[in-house]
Amino acid sequence: MLTWIIVILLVLWLLGYFGPSVYSGIPRSGNIVHVLLVIVVILIILRLLGIG
Repeated sequence: MLTWIIVILLVLWLLGYFGPSVYSGIPRSGNIVHVLLVIVVILIILRLLGIG
């Protein structure tokens, strides 16, 4: 379950980061992109520690 959350957040981060330059219909998300990246990193660390 935690793996799917990590994958989904990573895809959302990539879409928010690279999306506006590829397709102009995607709005710029600003700091939300970096918040998603921090959440993904925290979840990966928890996964490596075996918590979850």
